Amino acid sequence: MIQMRSILDVADNTGARTVRAIRVLGGSTRRGGFKRLTAGIGDIVIASVQKAIPSGEAKKGEVVRCVIVRTKYPTRRPDGSYVRFDRNAVVLIDKEGNPRGTRVFGAVARELRVKRYMRIVSLASEVV
Repeated sequence: MIQMRSILDVADNTGARTVRAIRVLGGSTRRGGFKRLTAGIGDIVIASVQKAIPSGEAKKGEVVRCVIVRTKYPTRRPDGSYVRFDRNAVVLIDKEGNPRGTRVFGAVARELRVKRYMRIVSLASEVV
């Protein structure tokens, strides 16, 4: 479960190392209605780059869109099993949903395939 102000690792080679979640996308905007407060695997968040390497594509302070690929909070699967990771991690994406980097580090969850992030799944070293 990722919420506002969560610190997340970046699992790609865009140059960003950590980001802080600003907003979870999704939910209703009706006045007084439901606003989405938490995000899970495969959801999009708006984040600010907190740490970055000097020669990277993403710079410190830049506001980026990310898709969540790993969470510490367990995610239940339809067969009754759970999957969880030891760190929260994201991959930076552009407006069309394509990854900005050319490599994805570490394992990603199988739920990304259902959410149609096939490019991220193909770049990942392992799908759990």
